[in-house]
Amino acid sequence: MKIGIASYAYFNRYGVEAGLQKMREHGYEATDFQGFVRSSSALFAMDEQTFCASLAELKRLADANGIEINQAHGPWRWPSMDYTKEQRSERFDKMARALQGCALLGCKNLVIHPLMPYGRCEIDRRVVEEINAEHFTRLADVGREYGVTVCLENMPFRNQFLSRPAELFGFVKELNHSHIRMCLDTGHCTMFGISPADAVRTIGKDCLRALHVHDNDGVQDQHLLPMCGVIDWTEFSRALAEIGFDGVFSLETCVEKIAPCEDCREAEEKKLALLATRLANG
Repeated sequence: MKIGIASYAYFNRYGVEAGLQKMREHGYEATDFQGFVRSSSALFAMDEQTFCASLAELKRLADANGIEINQAHGPWRWPSMDYTKEQRSERFDKMARALQGCALLGCKNLVIHPLMPYGRCEIDRRVVEEINAEHFTRLADVGREYGVTVCLENMPFRNQFLSRPAELFGFVKELNHSHIRMCLDTGHCTMFGISPADAVRTIGKDCLRALHVHDNDGVQDQHLLPMCGVIDWTEFSRALAEIGFDGVFSLETCVEKIAPCEDCREAEEKKLALLATRLANG
């Protein structure tokens, strides 16, 4: 199984080109491109020519360094601002552009958070499901045109419908669309007391397309390194092997919080890559 890591873990420190070089030196073969995450990202304000040229250059650099952009994280914002049709329309347009961007990057998976159309109060879960079903069926149609799969991610919000892996899995199965699958976020599972290994077995190989791998204390969404929280990583690795997961073991964390000094940060980065390799291979 290939190992990967969120692009910010290297781009924020080294820059794009040097960051890709360091990823490969440290043993990574893939990255989760995070440049679409912020709805205010400059990528969404670019004209078509500049947008295409910018992503073509990123792909060139990734290819030159032997790094596959296997997944990207789609746009979201907090607070969610999914309350009105106008807000959801704006979100749809940016998600669709992120799908186009994925195609330009040769990236087959776009990880997206479910819509959160709650406003100041809770609404009927049937309405939430209907809003999400309509939105993501249309978005998956766009994904099919670009050859990119929309991967819905389980969330950490306890009062939000579609947060738990089993709920989201049922929703995805009900939609029954060729270009909608799931991204399993290990830390988000744990905030519900759900074992990520059990979630892997529930979702299965056909529906599990991407991973966000990180740890926490079971209470907060801390994005800790594996082995720094409460997750049973041996069991998680075993579950991935059981279902025959053949995607990328993709970390959504970085060493910034644990490196005791800037001079020793690269040593910690190398240790993290070695840990990811061990966990990916059981």
